[in-house]
Amino acid sequence: MTSPAKHSVRIQVGGEELQLRSELPPDYAREVAAHFDAALRRIRAAAPSLEAYKAAILAGLAVTDELFRTRRADAEVAERITALTDEAARLLPPTKRAAAKAEGAARKT
Repeated sequence: MTSPAKHSVRIQVGGEELQLRSELPPDYAREVAAHFDAALRRIRAAAPSLEAYKAAILAGLAVTDELFRTRRADAEVAERITALTDEAARLLPPTKRAAAKAEGAARKT
């Protein structure tokens, strides 16, 4: 079993240029670094006297908060879609309901 190819990419975070080796595509790695750097810049702008490592920790927490909020929103949307699908299935004739249920169960696996 071969491991995925590693890419070497230069990224800029917090005014520091770093060399990153990753299995991720270089453009994606740069996009991730830019997102984190933007969060770090927002923290530094709000608290300019904050030590660099503390600003980095707060930026990490801010990005993690974004992730958790997005996951929660995605789960809520998925629940709503399931509820709407169940509601729509009740409107189908009985013969179609069984087929729709079987199709939905097949999609979940």
